[in-house]
Amino acid sequence: MLLDNIALFLQIVEKGSLAAAGREVGLSATTVSERLVALESHFGVVLLNRTTRALNLTEEGRTLVEGAKQVLGEVHDLESRIRLGAEMLSGTIRVSAPSDLGRTLVSAEMHRFLAAHPAISIELLLSDGYVDVVGQGFDIALRFGPVTDSSLRVRPLGLKQRVVCAAPSYLEARGVPAQPEDLKSHNCLVMRFGASLDNVWRFGAAATQQVVTVRGDRVANDGALVRQWCLAGHGVMLKSALDVAADLRSGALVQLLVDHAPPPTPLQMLFPPSRAQPKRVRALADRLALALQAIKAD
Repeated sequence: MLLDNIALFLQIVEKGSLAAAGREVGLSATTVSERLVALESHFGVVLLNRTTRALNLTEEGRTLVEGAKQVLGEVHDLESRIRLGAEMLSGTIRVSAPSDLGRTLVSAEMHRFLAAHPAISIELLLSDGYVDVVGQGFDIALRFGPVTDSSLRVRPLGLKQRVVCAAPSYLEARGVPAQPEDLKSHNCLVMRFGASLDNVWRFGAAATQQVVTVRGDRVANDGALVRQWCLAGHGVMLKSALDVAADLRSGALVQLLVDHAPPPTPLQMLFPPSRAQPKRVRALADRLALALQAIKAD
């Protein structure tokens, strides 16, 4: 209200009367007079000497006119910058993504998006563990599995298949598991998600699901590192098919237990709970969603 009253004060000075200022902004002369009195009460000084014929600025009034133009101009510029970021494709977007997915598909889409929108910058942080979307200031977070924070807005991206796989060199040395139970005698590369160890692997549909607790000599909280270990022939891993599709096509990895496929896991895009979402964030989210929903991992 203070800024509105200061802006109205400038109108009074510019137009030369309370009535003329009121007509300019759609207010009655009485209302303009009341708001001028409120402004003078706020500062504790008289800003205008008013007679029946003229309005004359006091020394304090002249000081306010000089400073108000600069202050209101800066406020207008600030509002424009904020609205520009909300309505146009400019500004910064903070994205969190799983390690492997972020290095491949997300990074590739990010490059294409930035080429089309040079006024945008993207900060991509890779993590396979829990992230505090709100606390860490992310605009978009991609995550596999169920959502534990019910306050976040969620955009489902479909169910994504997980596959058990190993390098040919490992299989030559250790043999090929024929049944899920056989994994108990293999060196399995295990992911850690925060405090949770992903060493309980499930196979088949719910009605006939088999559960196998695996173990091995390597555990990491980085999916890209687990994939590197697997490619190097150090063991068997359970991974999203999105992450290893190219390795399976090239023969660098071999899919195992095809007849006992692990159940798919949901991939989801998470957003902070705030209602307003800048256009730049919506545009990137739409691009990532389209790419992730269209890709075929087989």
